Amino acid sequence: MISKENAEHYVWGDNCDGWYLVQRPDMLVIHEKMPQGTSEKRHYHSVSRQFFFVLKGVLSMELEGEMHAIEAHQGIEIPPGSKHQARNDTDSPVEFMVISHPSTRGDRTDLS
Repeated sequence: MISKENAEHYVWGDNCDGWYLVQRPDMLVIHEKMPQGTSEKRHYHSVSRQFFFVLKGVLSMELEGEMHAIEAHQGIEIPPGSKHQARNDTDSPVEFMVISHPSTRGDRTDLS
């Protein structure tokens, strides 16, 4: 059994938290939490397909130049090669799951 309480924890970006729930070459499942006003770098994955599913709060996702406000219990798919950036533009933390197939390890290109 895996949970946020016993999963491997990591810190990324500007004081954001993450937990590895499944970490295999063919699939990566993570639970992430972004404090208010934080963002990740705009990037893309050449091979990996991702699905972001919001658990709590509102995630702002820029996908190929189009903004999406993803609310709790909603998700968005990010196809391989698609430029994207997750942000928290609200005054509250946002928590979400990211499922990547295959893993994004070694398959990320940051953009300026």
